[in-house]
Amino acid sequence: MSRKKPSTGLRFQPAGGNRTPQVPVGKKQRLDIERLAGDGRGIAFVEGRTWFVSGALAGEAVEARVLNARGKVVEARLERVLQASPERREAPCRFYQQCGGCNLQHLPHEAQLALKQRTLAEQLQRVAGVQPDEWAAPLSGPEFGYRRRARVAVRWDVKARRLDVGFRAEASQEIVAIDDCAVLVQPLQTILRHLPTVLRSLTKPQSIGHVELFSGTAEAVLVRHVSALPDDDLARLRAFCDEAGAQLWLQGEGEPEPVDPGAKLGFALAPWQLELAWRPGDFVQVNAQVNTAMIEQALAWLAPQGDERILDLFCGLGNFALPLARQAREVVAVEGVQAMVDRAAANARNNAVHNAAFFQADLSQPLAGAGWAAEGFSAVLLDPPRDGAFEVVQGIARLKAKRLVYVSCNPATLARDTQVLVAQGYRLKRAGILDMFPQTAHVEAMALFEVG
Repeated sequence: MSRKKPSTGLRFQPAGGNRTPQVPVGKKQRLDIERLAGDGRGIAFVEGRTWFVSGALAGEAVEARVLNARGKVVEARLERVLQASPERREAPCRFYQQCGGCNLQHLPHEAQLALKQRTLAEQLQRVAGVQPDEWAAPLSGPEFGYRRRARVAVRWDVKARRLDVGFRAEASQEIVAIDDCAVLVQPLQTILRHLPTVLRSLTKPQSIGHVELFSGTAEAVLVRHVSALPDDDLARLRAFCDEAGAQLWLQGEGEPEPVDPGAKLGFALAPWQLELAWRPGDFVQVNAQVNTAMIEQALAWLAPQGDERILDLFCGLGNFALPLARQAREVVAVEGVQAMVDRAAANARNNAVHNAAFFQADLSQPLAGAGWAAEGFSAVLLDPPRDGAFEVVQGIARLKAKRLVYVSCNPATLARDTQVLVAQGYRLKRAGILDMFPQTAHVEAMALFEVG
């Protein structure tokens, strides 16, 4: 039996003042864009609120539609340009207004680079209070046709009994039907053009979770399935891949596996006569040309000598470790995931690289106590994920390295970690952006630190 709680005689009253009504989703608003945010969205200010408008440029008058609003922040999408910036260009991709993959196609490439450079400089100044002694020129490659891997969204529409195939719309789970993506390398563009047709021809298309495309020493199509594929569907997929000259990989509940057990997938690092094997699901840089230029710049800045011992942290498959080993006496490479350590070590053996040793370690813990760290290092290279290397850099001075190259995919965490390094006596000698993702606001960067 429930009991009624005794009344306390108190009632909750609203706080004093009037509540500001929230901006409704879908509302259209005229805005004057003052500047660009680091993520490429235009910023405007109206009645005490800050508006972030995707697709807008600084100096423009626009009409925008509200996507989301919370407190004093409103997120919106460009609906119409009332007064265009001189920098605005016609987006080269016909899907640009719908697809959420590229958000800067309306901005010329040189202006994209300038935005990324400014974002990096502002983060370093605001968070760490420093600027490098020297700014390096941006590392960039082709504007289009650069991406060697992509994830294609697939969803079975139960009501319409239709398979949607394409890429996610901006700020949405909706799938935009796209069969032509200009940022993909040419072999993957060809595969994507015919992929929706073959997927929709399957007898059980609702079995498909998503599809990933890869290009390296070979092309590959990974089909992630949520239930077993019928034999007829598997035969259709195999025939499609055979005609496209691509490997077929499948993934159910376990790890991705090739349909042909002898299939090998990898990527070349030509300047160092290296070929690194990898599997779908492994991390690799999506831009092969900029990846090679990035390694060349890292080696030039780090300047490893033939008698030096070098540490590579967050080594992955050996993307930096194996080229470093071509120049140094010894490379110690460390990664948090044992499977990646094993694959990196196999890549070293397969390339006859005998002066690189690979270790698994929890990179959120101090490193000085590890056996491989006892001897110290002449130089260190770090290539951490987006959350940075805060725990690692706090004790980096104990490794006695005089030079450190930090490759970053997040200017905010690079700036945070720069503050820690500067406090330990390192000086930011050089920094620059890496244009790994043209047509997007994503910023990658490289920084060189030296003692004193």
